[in-house]
Amino acid sequence: MEEDRHLIQKEFDELLAMCRHRSPNEDELRVIREAFDLANEAHRGIRRKSGEPYITHPIAVAKIVVGDIGLGYKSVSAALLHDVVEDTPYTVGDIRRLFGDKIAELVDGLTKIDNVAMSGSDQAANFKRILLTLNNDIRVVLIKLADRLHNMRTLASMPEHKRSKITGETMYVYVPLALRLGLYSIKTELENIWLQFTQPDEYRRIKTKLDETEHTRSNYIELFTQPINERLHRRGVYFELASRTKSVYSIWRKMRLKGVPFEEVYDLFAVRIVFDPWPDLSEVSQCYEIHSIISQIYKVIPGRTRNWATSPKANGYEALHETFMGPQGVAVEVQIRSRRMDDIAKRGVAAHWRYKANDSQESEIDKWLEQIRTVLENPDIDAAEFLDRMHVGLTSSDIYIFTPKGDSKLMPKGATVLDFAYHVHSGIGNRAIAGKVNHQLASLNQTLRNGDQVEIITAESQTPQREWLDIVVTPRARSLINDALKLDAKNRNQNGRELIEQHLHRLGIQPQMRVFRKLAQNYGVNNKEELFSKAAAGLLDLSVIEKKLKDNKESRSVTYWGITLKLPRIISGAPEPDAPDDDDDDDDKPEPAAAATPAPIDKKKPYILGENVIDKTLSFNIAECCKPIPGDDVIGFIDEDKVHVTVHKKNCDEAMRLAAQYGDRIIKASWSKQMQKSFLSRIEMRGIDRIGILRDLTDIITGRLSVNIRKLFIQSHDSIFEGYIDVYVHDRKDLEKLIAEVKATKGIVYVNRAEKITD
Repeated sequence: MEEDRHLIQKEFDELLAMCRHRSPNEDELRVIREAFDLANEAHRGIRRKSGEPYITHPIAVAKIVVGDIGLGYKSVSAALLHDVVEDTPYTVGDIRRLFGDKIAELVDGLTKIDNVAMSGSDQAANFKRILLTLNNDIRVVLIKLADRLHNMRTLASMPEHKRSKITGETMYVYVPLALRLGLYSIKTELENIWLQFTQPDEYRRIKTKLDETEHTRSNYIELFTQPINERLHRRGVYFELASRTKSVYSIWRKMRLKGVPFEEVYDLFAVRIVFDPWPDLSEVSQCYEIHSIISQIYKVIPGRTRNWATSPKANGYEALHETFMGPQGVAVEVQIRSRRMDDIAKRGVAAHWRYKANDSQESEIDKWLEQIRTVLENPDIDAAEFLDRMHVGLTSSDIYIFTPKGDSKLMPKGATVLDFAYHVHSGIGNRAIAGKVNHQLASLNQTLRNGDQVEIITAESQTPQREWLDIVVTPRARSLINDALKLDAKNRNQNGRELIEQHLHRLGIQPQMRVFRKLAQNYGVNNKEELFSKAAAGLLDLSVIEKKLKDNKESRSVTYWGITLKLPRIISGAPEPDAPDDDDDDDDKPEPAAAATPAPIDKKKPYILGENVIDKTLSFNIAECCKPIPGDDVIGFIDEDKVHVTVHKKNCDEAMRLAAQYGDRIIKASWSKQMQKSFLSRIEMRGIDRIGILRDLTDIITGRLSVNIRKLFIQSHDSIFEGYIDVYVHDRKDLEKLIAEVKATKGIVYVNRAEKITD
């Protein structure tokens, strides 16, 4: 169609303009044109779910690659070609012949990621595959992030069950990955789109309030920055001054975590100063110089300084953040950074490596990538556990820990002494027995704090213990401990097997599997591995091995991994015919009727919650982690047998984890209008204590609203009280009405629905 042709050409011309602005090299632009021509021809006639020609998607991804991430022509070309090998007859060999090795490698890496994603439900394996590409070229991961961002931008055209899978996976995997790689703008946009689709009402409410207060914020920013502008110009600083408003997602998250309304989120905006460095002063020194000038205008609020200028974040971010008390008693954060720092802040790891060409010093992001490679070297690592551990590693805050010599090491918040030992070296971790934190003796499980100085005490006789897995939080430490335990178990089992085989040879018995099973049975262990392990540890009396083999006392069962199995008896290594069971004296009793097998659930059809309620018993499970009630936006997960559904709130952290790992189990769920059952919910309260407030609350809830209270907890201190009430309500409207009534009670300052219910 002529209309399609004009649209495609317009989009590509915009891409070319962006590439020409970054690099006017005609040879590079020619490669990009050739990549576009091939992709356009390969995808001709194919449309996206939105109805647009498919080629508009690769073009959009390429725009993000060059505009938001700042990659070069090879990455742009790979972005244009990223779906060609997967969706059309072209092969990686064709790409290599036409565009060379590097572009072919990038396309191949992207194709392998997508092939894993399309092969089934194991998105954990997909994430592991994504990080495996870090071993080859990090640009593959950056292009994949650009691909995910455009898919999120066009999420409205996807069916709902696919939206839930994509949003869950995005929030659990891609947002933390974008943060770790320093791509703040991509991270923020992904978060906002996630909120827009999982909590549409909350998103619209906050967005409306931001739009309504925009004029007031603009006036205040002008008032705050005017004296700063004048002082910096007088000092001869060349700079740009801008402001940024907190994202809708960030405001929503703060409201949720702090339990405050929109009006009480005070740090809605920040001021950013980006300067051109003076030739005779370091960038860090000039950050301090600008800080000093501003502190002569406004008072610094103590305890709010964030000095990432001298101690960059693990993702390479550098800046000096300070919070000042501005006019009218409003606290304002000011971010001070150089042009180079600003480029890294905007383009993350791509800019980091561009500047690294002039600096050979290893950065924290290099160290993080090396840790990822160390973990991935283990081929036996469980993909689901790997995803959970990496999620923790990606989302945790960072702290600086110092060695005895004063060298700093970046560790995740919550790391222990043992984590630090493995961070320094695997050999030190394996032999660690204790530590010294700030010159004081400390156990291996002691949690470290920012600025601690740590020395590890080792002993040659020490070996890793299985209990250590409960101590460490970093993926690197966990992987190295597992490796050491497996090696130790393998060596121990081999030694034990050799000991038993020596005894068997002296008895003239061939060491066969049935012999080992007989010995395991009569020594009272669960399996041959435990038999070998205990033999090596000297926990079995091998002098009676002949007696154990001749022992005819039947052990009716053996337990493997919690499952009890009946086994035939074995005498002297030979199997014995089955004997009748001693306890089969009730064979004549009628067998109970087999329970009817529930019909499998068709996940392609919407699941109506409460449609099959019998005697007030639900035909589905309410997730304990978030306790959804009718009226909540929910998502369902089918079990492995496809007969039961567990329902979570869409914004539940556990739901995001499940969607990231088991996207094929998602089912569209909605509440039945005929639902009559009551559901447990919790409201949290805070206020000024007074005589009679408890009586007033119970009168409102049970008397006026006829709502049953399951539990009530209130504690008071210095005339301030806080607590919670667990109530049974029919739906969200009932709960919101209850909250409104409680909020209107004299003395109540804050009341809100709790996200989780824990006893």
